[in-house]
Amino acid sequence: MKKINIIRKTIVCFGLLFILLFQGCSDYLDRPELNRFDDENYWKSENNVRLFVTEFYPQFFVGYNSSWTLDYSLFKGYMFSDDVVQRGTQTAFETNVPTDRGSGNNTLNTNGVLTAPAWQTNYCGPTWYFGWIRKANLMIDRIENRMQTVLTPEQSNHWIAVGRFFKALDYCRLVSAFGDVPYFEKNFSTADVDIMYKDRMPRGEVMDAVYDDFKYVLDNMRANDGTNVLNRNIAAAFISRWMLFEGTWQKYHNGDNARAQKYLQFAVDAANILMTGQYAIDKPVRDLFGSESLVGNKECIMYRIYDASQSTTHCVASYNVQYESQDPSANLNLVKAFLCSDGNVWQNSSVANANKFDLANLKQTRDPRFEAYFMDHLFDKAASLLFTTKFVDRVGPTIPADQVSAIPKYTSNTNTNDAPVIRYGEVLLNWIEAKAELATLGGSAVTQDDINKSINVLRDRPLDDVAIGKGVVKLPYMTLATLPNDPARDADVPQLIWEIRRERRIELYMEPARLLDIKRWKKLDYMQGATHPDILKGIWVNLPVELPSAVDPLKKGITHIMKEDGTVVTFDGTNAAAMVGYYLPDNVADREVFSNKSYCSPVGQNQINLYANWGYTLSQTTGW
Repeated sequence: MKKINIIRKTIVCFGLLFILLFQGCSDYLDRPELNRFDDENYWKSENNVRLFVTEFYPQFFVGYNSSWTLDYSLFKGYMFSDDVVQRGTQTAFETNVPTDRGSGNNTLNTNGVLTAPAWQTNYCGPTWYFGWIRKANLMIDRIENRMQTVLTPEQSNHWIAVGRFFKALDYCRLVSAFGDVPYFEKNFSTADVDIMYKDRMPRGEVMDAVYDDFKYVLDNMRANDGTNVLNRNIAAAFISRWMLFEGTWQKYHNGDNARAQKYLQFAVDAANILMTGQYAIDKPVRDLFGSESLVGNKECIMYRIYDASQSTTHCVASYNVQYESQDPSANLNLVKAFLCSDGNVWQNSSVANANKFDLANLKQTRDPRFEAYFMDHLFDKAASLLFTTKFVDRVGPTIPADQVSAIPKYTSNTNTNDAPVIRYGEVLLNWIEAKAELATLGGSAVTQDDINKSINVLRDRPLDDVAIGKGVVKLPYMTLATLPNDPARDADVPQLIWEIRRERRIELYMEPARLLDIKRWKKLDYMQGATHPDILKGIWVNLPVELPSAVDPLKKGITHIMKEDGTVVTFDGTNAAAMVGYYLPDNVADREVFSNKSYCSPVGQNQINLYANWGYTLSQTTGW
């Protein structure tokens, strides 16, 4: 059974179940109906608990999401960061408190999946919504108080651990978006307004509670509960992600080194659970993200299965072939972060033409991930002309635009390549970064053996035949004795941590990482073009040769390039030969100036007013 790939009929059943549990419909009947789920009769078997839990899966194990929905999806869900540029003015950070920032309502989408309000792209997290917290608390309460004679102690402990995992995971997301949030420790009646309208708790206290939940999870969750369903290893992988996030946040934002050490050590310990030989980096990049089946892939700690015969498909691959447009798309700032094939930064590399940023040269001289991530030719459906192909197989991008539309797995919302939900490559990066950060807080220094077990495992990823045929080679191993001396390094970042961050940026391109990373490092200023101008540029282009359509008469006054000295040249209909330089996306302009308050989302005025209407106070986010 393809357990993570929930069949529509099943989802509708427990979508309706959840609605019934919270609608309070019992007043309408003297006795419960025998042909429907209800709270009084539901908690009678372990299978019913398992069914209840499955509703969490599409919310928290997203992969490529489903159909046209892109919240939290790989690639399209993470197109707001310093890695990308778009046409026109760059998307701004929020500047005013919104009217509304959430909802208490649950709805079924067109696929029958119960959904909460959509996430916030600019904060890489959820809206002000606690329905999933309440669902987890209800589950824990029912197991503890109604199933003592139904479940064995082992079963009870496991399913409580599952409930506490999803509760903690949702709090990680909420805290990453809002900072301080109300903490609901247990299930409660909606009549208890003192609890329902409680104010925010400081984020450190919330995350201490999350820490305790995660500890319980690792002590009590099953090591194996079936194929590709939540287990201790999957939980440990997510724990390594979020404990790294919060540990570095506490260090760089709050200066709370005690909490930073606590969370970072937990990130290391959680990752260690997975570093036993069970998982490996044994497939090329495109085999990982473009495969029709990830069954048996040793890097995938968890994956999401897509199957057209089960009406479970997505649209992400469509945006990685010559079908859909990419706006935003990769910028020059990201490209300059790729190391050269000798393992050095471009400014200090001995590789021929290391300082050249045209596409053909980049494919030959850079980290092999560059070749794996991007199309071989400039493509005007990408805002920067650099078109991402990371999230599809090798074949899709080679099919001409006038032919690809006939192939469902590459077009529309009928794509069927499986998605990594969380993978070993990220866990290795979480582990090494947490160890490096701990070393700055009095912990043991990172050793070469640590680097060999993490970054060098990633650098040893196999190349596929396509890359080998192009002459692409693996990067040399990282050595502590010969770290690159990057002239672009921030003065406040140690050399080793800078290189770990670089590795993370490259390996996790367009995965759930970059915006969250620069937020936790307190580096949101990377997204301001005034101080980081390369985020507004594309790579070096020779438009008359590489993309003649960009110097068609219809592009007069539209196409622009920038020379090495900063001079901007506009195509005037007669100067095609001069259109050689860094490509500037159409009408590109910097985003509005933003401040530190943009690290966290404001709460909507409606949410604050709702509290006030009941005589309570909901505090606004700091700075708003």
